[in-house]
Amino acid sequence: MLYYWLNLSLIACVFFAAQVKAMDLQVKMLAKDAALIVVDGKQRMLRVGAVSPEGVKLVSADGLHAVVDVAGKRETLKLNRKISTQFIQAEKAEVRIASAEGGHYFTQGKINGTSVKFMVDTGATGIAMNYREAEKIGIDYLAGTPISVRTANGVAQAYAVVLNRVSVGDIELNQLTAAVSTTESPEVILLGNSYLGKVNMSIANGVLVLTEK
Repeated sequence: MLYYWLNLSLIACVFFAAQVKAMDLQVKMLAKDAALIVVDGKQRMLRVGAVSPEGVKLVSADGLHAVVDVAGKRETLKLNRKISTQFIQAEKAEVRIASAEGGHYFTQGKINGTSVKFMVDTGATGIAMNYREAEKIGIDYLAGTPISVRTANGVAQAYAVVLNRVSVGDIELNQLTAAVSTTESPEVILLGNSYLGKVNMSIANGVLVLTEK
């Protein structure tokens, strides 16, 4: 685990990834304000306003046709006529972090709205910081639960706290556990698995990619 600061210029790229999905829809039964719709081979009995597990919402229905909404796109379905539609799934925030010397990943982020610098550490259970960083952020760590943590200089006293908001790029998570050391270590705030475990991670050509689940 690395605790010292590397004075490097790092680039984190943030954008949104969208996926296009095809869906087969067919109406098997129509009634006022209700319809039996086959979604990719699965029958779903829907009333107006209801949404199927696949994300198909019944907007209106009568004896002639049904109007459905799929990801903001409306389609009119007639009895026993199958249609194939494409829709764009909800966009997901994605952050790309360039590798620094030694293969470590550093990135800007925020804790409770305050800008901080993180080092990604998959070996850390939670987010870890020293007491000076906690004071800058405004964390009342002394009100947390006393614990012991292992640092580069051995075991140290620390306090377990809960962070209201932690974000890297546009990926923001709430109510994450963290440990605040009473020593100067770690010098850089460690972004551990209380955050990393709730996002998708991959590495491509030395670039760490974080994508919201």
